[in-house]
Amino acid sequence: MRPSPRIQRGLDAASETRTIPAIGPDGQRFPIEKMEAHRRGLLHDAISVFIFDGDELLLQRRAAGKYHCGGQWANACCTHPDWGEDAAASARRRLSEELGVDIALTEVGTTTYRADVGGGLIEHERVRVFRGDADRTTLEFDLNPDEVAAVRWVGLEALRKEALVAPETLTPWLRIYLKRWDQLGLGAEAPNS
Repeated sequence: MRPSPRIQRGLDAASETRTIPAIGPDGQRFPIEKMEAHRRGLLHDAISVFIFDGDELLLQRRAAGKYHCGGQWANACCTHPDWGEDAAASARRRLSEELGVDIALTEVGTTTYRADVGGGLIEHERVRVFRGDADRTTLEFDLNPDEVAAVRWVGLEALRKEALVAPETLTPWLRIYLKRWDQLGLGAEAPNS
Protein backbone atom coordinates (compact mmCIF):
# COMPACT_ATOMS: atom_id res chain seq x y z
CA MET A 1 0.00 0.00 0.00
CA ARG A 2 1.48 3.36 -1.00
CA PRO A 3 1.48 6.17 1.55
CA SER A 4 -1.01 8.95 0.94
CA PRO A 5 0.32 12.25 -0.47
CA ARG A 6 -0.16 14.01 2.86
CA ILE A 7 2.02 11.44 4.67
CA GLN A 8 4.71 11.74 2.01
CA ARG A 9 4.82 15.50 2.64
CA GLY A 10 4.87 15.05 6.40
CA LEU A 11 1.72 17.09 7.12
CA ASP A 12 1.67 18.30 10.70
CA ALA A 13 -1.97 19.24 11.25
CA ALA A 14 -1.24 20.65 14.70
CA SER A 15 1.44 23.03 13.44
CA GLU A 16 0.57 26.59 14.31
CA THR A 17 3.93 28.10 13.38
CA ARG A 18 3.36 28.46 9.64
CA THR A 19 4.26 31.76 8.02
CA ILE A 20 1.55 33.20 5.79
CA PRO A 21 1.13 36.42 3.77
CA ALA A 22 -0.54 39.26 5.65
CA ILE A 23 -1.71 42.37 3.80
CA GLY A 24 -0.79 45.80 5.12
CA PRO A 25 -2.92 48.96 4.85
CA ASP A 26 -0.85 49.91 1.78
CA GLY A 27 -1.71 46.59 0.09
CA GLN A 28 1.82 45.22 0.46
CA ARG A 29 2.27 41.61 1.61
CA PHE A 30 4.46 40.78 4.59
CA PRO A 31 5.18 37.48 6.38
CA ILE A 32 3.39 36.74 9.62
CA GLU A 33 2.93 33.68 11.80
CA LYS A 34 -0.55 32.23 11.14
CA MET A 35 -1.87 32.27 14.70
CA GLU A 36 -0.62 35.81 15.27
CA ALA A 37 -2.61 36.96 12.23
CA HIS A 38 -5.72 35.31 13.69
CA ARG A 39 -5.21 36.63 17.22
CA ARG A 40 -4.70 40.19 15.92
CA GLY A 41 -7.39 39.96 13.24
CA LEU A 42 -4.97 41.13 10.55
CA LEU A 43 -5.98 40.92 6.91
CA HIS A 44 -4.24 37.97 5.26
CA ASP A 45 -4.36 35.84 2.11
CA ALA A 46 -6.53 32.73 2.06
CA ILE A 47 -7.83 30.09 -0.33
CA SER A 48 -11.30 28.52 -0.53
CA VAL A 49 -11.98 25.52 -2.76
CA PHE A 50 -15.43 24.48 -3.95
CA ILE A 51 -15.93 21.08 -5.59
CA PHE A 52 -19.09 20.31 -7.54
CA ASP A 53 -20.69 17.21 -8.99
CA GLY A 54 -23.37 18.68 -11.21
CA ASP A 55 -25.68 20.76 -9.01
CA GLU A 56 -24.28 19.47 -5.73
CA LEU A 57 -21.49 20.91 -3.64
CA LEU A 58 -18.97 18.91 -1.60
CA LEU A 59 -18.85 19.86 2.07
CA GLN A 60 -16.41 18.72 4.71
CA ARG A 61 -17.10 18.51 8.42
CA ARG A 62 -14.10 19.92 10.22
CA ALA A 63 -12.49 17.56 12.74
CA ALA A 64 -13.60 18.22 16.31
CA GLY A 65 -10.00 18.97 17.37
CA LYS A 66 -9.42 21.81 14.89
CA TYR A 67 -8.15 25.02 16.48
CA HIS A 68 -11.42 26.75 15.56
CA CYS A 69 -14.84 25.78 14.21
CA GLY A 70 -14.35 22.09 14.98
CA GLY A 71 -17.34 19.94 14.03
CA GLN A 72 -18.83 22.54 11.71
CA TRP A 73 -19.45 22.05 7.99
CA ALA A 74 -17.39 24.02 5.46
CA ASN A 75 -16.73 24.02 1.72
CA ALA A 76 -14.37 21.36 0.29
CA CYS A 77 -11.29 22.97 1.83
CA CYS A 78 -9.80 26.26 2.95
CA THR A 79 -6.23 27.22 3.68
CA HIS A 80 -3.67 29.96 3.80
CA PRO A 81 -0.88 29.91 1.25
CA ASP A 82 2.52 29.63 2.87
CA TRP A 83 4.73 32.69 2.47
CA GLY A 84 5.96 32.61 -1.13
CA GLU A 85 3.61 29.80 -2.20
CA ASP A 86 1.52 30.11 -5.38
CA ALA A 87 -2.23 30.29 -4.67
CA ALA A 88 -3.20 27.51 -7.11
CA ALA A 89 -0.47 25.23 -5.76
CA SER A 90 -1.69 25.96 -2.24
CA ALA A 91 -5.27 25.03 -3.14
CA ARG A 92 -4.26 21.69 -4.69
CA ARG A 93 -1.85 20.95 -1.82
CA ARG A 94 -4.57 21.44 0.74
CA LEU A 95 -7.09 19.28 -1.14
CA SER A 96 -4.53 16.50 -1.04
CA GLU A 97 -3.63 17.04 2.62
CA GLU A 98 -7.21 17.16 3.88
CA LEU A 99 -9.25 15.00 1.49
CA GLY A 100 -6.57 12.92 -0.26
CA VAL A 101 -7.76 13.98 -3.71
CA ASP A 102 -6.22 15.71 -6.71
CA ILE A 103 -8.72 17.65 -8.82
CA ALA A 104 -8.10 20.26 -11.51
CA LEU A 105 -9.07 23.69 -10.22
CA THR A 106 -9.92 27.02 -11.81
CA GLU A 107 -9.61 30.32 -9.96
CA VAL A 108 -12.99 32.04 -10.29
CA GLY A 109 -13.14 34.98 -7.90
CA THR A 110 -12.01 36.88 -4.86
CA THR A 111 -13.79 38.08 -1.73
CA THR A 112 -12.78 39.64 1.58
CA TYR A 113 -14.47 38.97 4.90
CA ARG A 114 -13.92 39.34 8.65
CA ALA A 115 -15.47 36.87 11.11
CA ASP A 116 -15.06 35.99 14.77
CA VAL A 117 -14.38 32.24 14.82
CA GLY A 118 -14.25 31.85 18.60
CA GLY A 119 -11.46 31.36 21.10
CA GLY A 120 -10.27 34.95 20.65
CA LEU A 121 -9.50 34.35 16.97
CA ILE A 122 -10.56 36.46 13.98
CA GLU A 123 -10.47 35.35 10.37
CA HIS A 124 -9.89 38.52 8.32
CA GLU A 125 -9.19 37.13 4.90
CA ARG A 126 -8.79 38.13 1.28
CA VAL A 127 -9.91 34.86 -0.26
CA ARG A 128 -9.07 33.55 -3.71
CA VAL A 129 -11.90 31.24 -4.70
CA PHE A 130 -11.24 28.06 -6.70
CA ARG A 131 -13.71 25.71 -8.36
CA GLY A 132 -13.28 22.08 -9.32
CA ASP A 133 -15.71 19.59 -10.86
CA ALA A 134 -15.73 15.88 -10.08
CA ASP A 135 -17.74 12.73 -10.55
CA ARG A 136 -18.55 11.48 -7.06
CA THR A 137 -18.97 7.92 -8.36
CA THR A 138 -15.26 7.76 -9.18
CA LEU A 139 -13.88 10.16 -6.56
CA GLU A 140 -11.98 8.30 -3.83
CA PHE A 141 -11.28 10.16 -0.61
CA ASP A 142 -8.44 9.54 1.83
CA LEU A 143 -9.64 11.78 4.66
CA ASN A 144 -7.07 13.09 7.12
CA PRO A 145 -8.82 12.52 10.49
CA ASP A 146 -6.89 15.37 12.11
CA GLU A 147 -8.54 17.74 9.62
CA VAL A 148 -11.81 16.23 8.36
CA ALA A 149 -14.45 14.19 10.21
CA ALA A 150 -16.76 13.55 7.24
CA VAL A 151 -17.79 14.69 3.78
CA ARG A 152 -21.17 15.00 2.08
CA TRP A 153 -22.76 16.37 -1.08
CA VAL A 154 -25.58 18.90 -0.89
CA GLY A 155 -27.59 21.07 -3.26
CA LEU A 156 -27.25 24.84 -2.92
CA GLU A 157 -30.90 25.43 -2.00
CA ALA A 158 -30.81 22.71 0.67
CA LEU A 159 -27.64 24.26 2.07
CA ARG A 160 -29.23 27.71 2.16
CA LYS A 161 -32.18 26.24 4.10
CA GLU A 162 -29.75 24.58 6.51
CA ALA A 163 -28.04 27.95 7.06
CA LEU A 164 -31.40 29.44 8.07
CA VAL A 165 -32.55 26.57 10.28
CA ALA A 166 -29.25 25.51 11.91
CA PRO A 167 -26.60 28.18 11.24
CA GLU A 168 -24.43 26.92 14.09
CA THR A 169 -23.68 23.74 12.10
CA LEU A 170 -21.90 25.75 9.37
CA THR A 171 -18.64 27.68 9.61
CA PRO A 172 -18.96 31.47 9.68
CA TRP A 173 -17.21 31.78 6.30
CA LEU A 174 -19.54 29.28 4.62
CA ARG A 175 -22.53 31.30 5.84
CA ILE A 176 -20.88 34.45 4.44
CA TYR A 177 -20.17 32.73 1.12
CA LEU A 178 -23.82 31.67 0.84
CA LYS A 179 -24.91 35.30 1.23
CA ARG A 180 -22.37 36.38 -1.42
CA TRP A 181 -22.80 33.38 -3.73
CA ASP A 182 -23.45 35.41 -6.88
CA GLN A 183 -20.25 37.43 -6.27
CA LEU A 184 -17.92 34.42 -5.86
CA GLY A 185 -17.82 33.49 -9.55
CA LEU A 186 -18.86 29.90 -8.90
CA GLY A 187 -22.02 30.00 -11.01
CA ALA A 188 -24.39 27.12 -11.40
CA GLU A 189 -22.37 25.41 -14.10
CA ALA A 190 -18.72 24.60 -14.64
CA PRO A 191 -16.70 27.45 -16.16
CA ASN A 192 -16.61 27.39 -19.99
CA SER A 193 -19.29 24.71 -20.18
